[in-house]
Amino acid sequence: MKKTVEVLFSGKVQKVGFRACVREAALSLGLSGEVENLADGRVRALITGEEALIEKCISMTYSCPRAVIRQVSAIEYVYTEFIGFVIKRE
Repeated sequence: MKKTVEVLFSGKVQKVGFRACVREAALSLGLSGEVENLADGRVRALITGEEALIEKCISMTYSCPRAVIRQVSAIEYVYTEFIGFVIKRE
């Protein structure tokens, strides 16, 4: 069953290509959604797909080069259909 999850990443996750890495991980698993920088230095991703694939995507982000993830929180979000996976620009 598909669902949407809001994932917040904190640590050294901005200005290191992290959003692009999250996008590539998600697309490689057939997930859809969006990812954006937040003003407080975190990165927020909304990811839609099968729960097991979302969990795998989150685990794949730990291998993103130059990023240092200190904390990840994932909570269920209102189910949202996305077309592809978009990096939202500021």
